[in-house]
Amino acid sequence: MANSSERRLPRLEDVAERAGVSHQTVSRVINNHPNVSKPTRERVEAAIAELGYRRNTAARSLVTRRSHTIGVLASELSQYGPANTLLGVEQAARDAGYFVSIAAIREVSAESIADAARHFMDQGVDGIVALVPHAGTLQALEKLNPDVPVVVVGSSGEGRFSGAMVDQRMGARLAVEHLIEQGHRRIGHISGPQDWIDGSERAEGWREALAQAGLADDLLVEGDWSAGSGYGIGRKLAVERTATALFVGNDQMALGLLRAFGEAGVRVPQDVSVVGFDDQPEAGYFTPPLTTVRQDFEELGRRCMDMMLALLEDGAAAGTTVVEPGMVLRASTARPVAHPG
Repeated sequence: MANSSERRLPRLEDVAERAGVSHQTVSRVINNHPNVSKPTRERVEAAIAELGYRRNTAARSLVTRRSHTIGVLASELSQYGPANTLLGVEQAARDAGYFVSIAAIREVSAESIADAARHFMDQGVDGIVALVPHAGTLQALEKLNPDVPVVVVGSSGEGRFSGAMVDQRMGARLAVEHLIEQGHRRIGHISGPQDWIDGSERAEGWREALAQAGLADDLLVEGDWSAGSGYGIGRKLAVERTATALFVGNDQMALGLLRAFGEAGVRVPQDVSVVGFDDQPEAGYFTPPLTTVRQDFEELGRRCMDMMLALLEDGAAAGTTVVEPGMVLRASTARPVAHPG
C-alpha cells in the first residue's frame, strides 16, 4: 500500500469531479473570472480546500505559453505613495494567481527604463506595470514598443498603453473646496516636485478650485515630498503669514510644516488651517490630527490587475481606469478667526 508521500497530488480534474462542475469552471474560479455564480464558486472553493489542491504553475505555463509573471517597473519607493501603490499591485497580482518581478529604478532615465524593460522581456513576463511617476515614462516606453500589454499606474495612458490612476486633480479640488467651505479666501499650496505627475496634477487641481471660486492662486511653494522640506517652508511661512489656509501636497511635508508652525507659535487650525494628501497611517496622530485626502492604493492595485487581465485574457483595447479619492476630516482645519494683514 502506498504511503501518504507517494499519493498522487490532486489535479484540477479532481476538483471538478468533487464539485460537480466542468474543469473550465474550476479554472474560472481559480482565475477570479466574474462569470461564475456565487453558489458555484463556493462549491468549487470548498472542493479545493477539501482536496488540498494547488495549481502547478510550471505545467500550466507549458500549456498556455505564459509565465504568469508580471513585471513591475518602479521608482521612488522611499515615498509613501509609490511604495503603497506597489504593495497594492503586488497583492492584487497574487490574488489573481500571478507572480511579480520588480525592477526598482534608482535614477529615472530613458536608459534605465529601457534596461528594466529588456530585463522583463528576457524573463518572458506576460505584461508590464509601470509605477514610475515622472512625465517622461510614457515617452520612454513608447519608444521601446514592448510586445506585451503595459499598464501605466498614475497616468491616463497614451496610445497602446492602458492607465490606472487615482484622480489627483479631484483630490486637490476636494481639499481646496473644503477650505473654501470653511470660509478661507487666501489658500496657499505647498506642492510636490512639478516633474512628478502627481505633483503637477495636484497643483492644477488647486488652481482649478481657486479659479472656480474666483480666488487668487499666487501662493505656491514647491517642496520635495519630504518632512524636511515642509519644515523649511513652514519656517518661512510662519514669518510671512500670507494665507489663512494651506493645501500641502503630501502628509510628510505637512508633518514638517506642523513642526515649524508649532515652534513659531502659529496655531493650527486657529491661525492657519492645513490639509495634507495621502492619509498615511500616522496622519491621525499628528499634532493636531491631520485633515487629508485619502488614496485607496488597494483599490488602485485591483483596478490595475483587472485591466491587465482583460488585456491578457480578452485582448481588450487599451483604456483608463480611475479611482476617486476622498476627504478625511480631522482637527487641522477650521473656520478662519483672523486674516493676515
